[in-house]
Amino acid sequence: MPKMKTDSGAKKRIKITGTGKLRRGKAFRGHLMEGKTSVRARRLGRQTDLSPGQEKQVKRLMGL
Repeated sequence: MPKMKTDSGAKKRIKITGTGKLRRGKAFRGHLMEGKTSVRARRLGRQTDLSPGQEKQVKRLMGL
């Protein structure tokens, strides 16, 4: 059986922590930032954990 390939889109967007948790960036920070408050902009800049449902799917894509 051939090796399973890691999904290219997933590996570019998801980071794996030292403990094995998956982290992702938040959406809505690409453009139109003038209309968003500075507090909201800072919050959107942070990384966040994946939800349990997403985590199961993404682990499969990442080959974990």
